[in-house]
Amino acid sequence: MGKRIDDPAAFGRVAVVMGGAAAERDISLISGRAVLGALQRQGVDAYALDWRDDGLAAMLNRRPARVFNIVHGRGGEDGVLQGALEALGLPYTGSGVLASALSMDKLRTKLCWKGAALPTPAWHVLEKEADLADCAQSLGFPLMVKPSLEGSSFGISRVADAAQLANAWREAARFGCDVFAESWIDGREYTAGVLGGEALPLIRLETPNQFYDFDAKYQADTTRYHCPCGLEEAREKELRRLALDACRLLGVTGWARVDLLLDAQERPWLIEVNTVPGMTDHSLVPMAAQAAGLGFDELCWRILETSLRP
Repeated sequence: MGKRIDDPAAFGRVAVVMGGAAAERDISLISGRAVLGALQRQGVDAYALDWRDDGLAAMLNRRPARVFNIVHGRGGEDGVLQGALEALGLPYTGSGVLASALSMDKLRTKLCWKGAALPTPAWHVLEKEADLADCAQSLGFPLMVKPSLEGSSFGISRVADAAQLANAWREAARFGCDVFAESWIDGREYTAGVLGGEALPLIRLETPNQFYDFDAKYQADTTRYHCPCGLEEAREKELRRLALDACRLLGVTGWARVDLLLDAQERPWLIEVNTVPGMTDHSLVPMAAQAAGLGFDELCWRILETSLRP
């Protein structure tokens, strides 16, 4: 994974687009400031642009040479921003319109994986209250209930019985998108960063919380990150290949993060793909990159290089 560019001037002026209007806005602003500082320290002519407050007009007025997209969630990670940049003819980091839209939608992602016989937990779509009993019968308990279009565990609940299922469905439905329940996988959680078509070292996540929720991701000091992840080398390579396969199927390019679980029988289960992962001091891709010998600044440089199409 050598550098493709050595001279920061070759990038031209770079807009680090952050913020947005999704539930993950605050996380995106933290990620964006970190990325902006890293690029500027390396001599890149970079500036911040808040996608919610500045928007397309600011993009047109300042007309950057390229965009580092670090807008998490809807409006920035779902193909909307990518489509606008395509229309403007501006190169940008990460995946294109289709891959971004598919990956942001957890439900459609699972449908794609199932169609290609990639392992993902069984699920049941919850469109109306009458679906809850069918879901409980078909999947049993415990369950995870998720809004299809949110990240950072917003709206996600672990459910142990029918009463909790009803409450979790109502909570997830507040986010204004499809809701589904997913079979609970009792096992170990891993994440695989992907950069430039290669999978970074796996990280095993350990939390005393019921699952790796918002608190465990961004606030708690009790979360443990294991890298090396503790798997045998051959097994880790298998899972890294699975992560790459999961991305290729969706058309994901540039960089991403794939979340997966290993159950008690050591079977892998794909959970989701993030095409604009976090870049905060609690984020996983920077940890995995560090284990591969890439510091944060160099990681940001490599991600910026993904705006250079082959």
